[in-house]
Amino acid sequence: MNRTRKVFITVKTYPTLSKKYDELVCTAGILDDGNWVRIYPLPFRKLDYDDRYRKYQWIELPLIKNASDPRPESYRITNIEQVKLIGEPVGTEKAWAERRKIVFEKNEDYSDLNILIEKANKNELSIAIFKATELLDLVIEKTDREWSSDSLKLLNAKARQLSLFQTEAEVKKEFLIVPKLPYKFSYKFRDCNGRESTLMIEDWEIGMLYWNCLKQAGDDESKAKDLVKRKYLDEFSSKDLFLFLGTTREFHGRAKNPFVIIGVFYPPIDRQMSLL
Repeated sequence: MNRTRKVFITVKTYPTLSKKYDELVCTAGILDDGNWVRIYPLPFRKLDYDDRYRKYQWIELPLIKNASDPRPESYRITNIEQVKLIGEPVGTEKAWAERRKIVFEKNEDYSDLNILIEKANKNELSIAIFKATELLDLVIEKTDREWSSDSLKLLNAKARQLSLFQTEAEVKKEFLIVPKLPYKFSYKFRDCNGRESTLMIEDWEIGMLYWNCLKQAGDDESKAKDLVKRKYLDEFSSKDLFLFLGTTREFHGRAKNPFVIIGVFYPPIDRQMSLL
């Protein structure tokens, strides 16, 4: 049943191009009842500028369970025009106290990756909070530098169709494409049992960081990668780091490890809590 719900946004992945959905992001967050929700697909570029939600912001939108996606947290938006922002993003005061409260009030954090994989294979969850015992590395690997030609051809065809009804400027705005990342970034870590894993990071934040670092480094990709690594490995190792893990639809319930990292939560270590 279609319901208007409030969602606290904690995850926004870097956009990908889809033959079916154009440009889209996977968005996830905490529902008004404290449970996780995945909103997918949500075409980011089709939101008006003022309605482009930000991380750690409450939004209101009409949701219905996504019948085509078996993952328990998956919902879809029924009318993108009804997305409403609620106030400003929640801030970082008092060691991210309000953000922590919303995220952890009804959700435990796991340190055993095997338990999460078992739960995913039983379809008990597809999003979870994970705390690595030790960060080992930020792995950076080359990948395709351009979006696939098939996806781009489809977008161009749709743009030509729309041009019958829109101005050239409106078409360009509608089909403005986020540049493809030339690298993929992954965390290598150990869990509480000493199990080593390497999971790809699909967070919007690391993609934007790379482009900002590339600009800062004067288009020197090697220096830009070093800057990204400095933040995600060196700086975040000193934080109270949690990883938001999500299963991919393709491998949910059947892969040895169906998870990727869809978000990174990195408040400072709360000294008062650590003394309890």
